[in-house]
Amino acid sequence: MRAFDHDTVQSAEEAIAALASGGSSTMLIAGGADLLSLMKSDLVAPARLIDLKPARDLRGISVQPDGSVRIGALTTLTEIERDDALAERLPILRAAVLDAATPQIRNIATVGGNLMQRTRCWYFRGPYTCWQKGGDWCFARGGENKYHAIFDQSPCVSAHPSDLAPALLALDASVAIQGPGGQRVIPLDALLRPPTDERRHETTLEPSELIVAVTIPAQPDGARGAYLKMMERHAWAYALVSAAVQLAIQDNAVTRARVILGGVANIPYRVEAVEAYITGQALTTELAGAAADLAIVGATPLARNQYKVSLARELVRRAVLLAAGMDWQ
Repeated sequence: MRAFDHDTVQSAEEAIAALASGGSSTMLIAGGADLLSLMKSDLVAPARLIDLKPARDLRGISVQPDGSVRIGALTTLTEIERDDALAERLPILRAAVLDAATPQIRNIATVGGNLMQRTRCWYFRGPYTCWQKGGDWCFARGGENKYHAIFDQSPCVSAHPSDLAPALLALDASVAIQGPGGQRVIPLDALLRPPTDERRHETTLEPSELIVAVTIPAQPDGARGAYLKMMERHAWAYALVSAAVQLAIQDNAVTRARVILGGVANIPYRVEAVEAYITGQALTTELAGAAADLAIVGATPLARNQYKVSLARELVRRAVLLAAGMDWQ
């Protein structure tokens, strides 16, 4: 790790000012769960780190007058896990963070940092000039790709590592972003975008901006959610595949559905075909099975990750039934 200067700020406004004065060599740090590993691997080498932890305006969970929930960007995964009122209102969030990392990491990992974390692809993290790092080729396409994407979204086939992001997308969350020109609010799916030749990064956040908060709109009456995750070992590993499902059910029929897969694409993968198929229908085990078949349409597995196709199908089937309060067996 290269030497760097370290400063602290007390608010989002001070953080933006520090970024503006420091230029591209200045970066923000909160928990540091991902940034420090990137620095140790020499993937980033900031000359100056701005510590956000004292910025209390970026912390906390609150229910707004319109029934929406605001979660500050510095709120930790542990705070989400331990908030019983939040778990009662939005149980999918507690389910998503419980196995997201070890308890020690959940104590420091923040919502903003979790959404901004980089891919765990070993070619990206290792001594290879892969496409994500400005090279000409994604080595995982023809190399070791057991944990990589099965839905092809860009020249890179790395899989998004976040557990929280699929659950937030299933809840139609938006993100408040602050920069030199003020604050803007965008849907979370506008922040998380597949990398392109012009932007070899999994998010659209500008270097001079920071995430201030995530807002989850009030959910429809009868809304229910489920989050399921398959890991190689049950020891806080990254998801091989995960499924986040949020349903609104009235008069025994699905009135609204959100179905998101994790671990299968550059970013959490929304399965709109499944959503459209089950909306307006009464859920049965047969319907859930047919919907799950639609979840894997268009999958293009690589040489060593074909297993993810069947995992994705089964997790969608189970999560749809669990979100509806039904037995998935």
